[in-house]
Amino acid sequence: MTDDGPGGREVEVPMRVYKAVTVFSTLFAVVCVVGGFVLLDEATNRARLPASEVDPVVALAGIAVIVLGAATYAFSTRFRTSEMGKSKDDAVEGSDNG
Repeated sequence: MTDDGPGGREVEVPMRVYKAVTVFSTLFAVVCVVGGFVLLDEATNRARLPASEVDPVVALAGIAVIVLGAATYAFSTRFRTSEMGKSKDDAVEGSDNG
């Protein structure tokens, strides 16, 4: 784990773990976002219902599922491998291209 001060933001893991986390968290996030929009679509009857007839429980569940997918994806971006190089917060490297 890298230490970026108190509450470091990046977690250094082996490449195999990084690939697994990236694949499955992205898959989970996509399924959650699509499922959340399906729930919203169901709650609003394809956006045809007037606001007074919208099912608020299903609509809020859809929004919650979308937020869950977004949060999962955001937290999965904290992982990195040692092969990925320095993060933007590390010391600036000199340019060696001319």
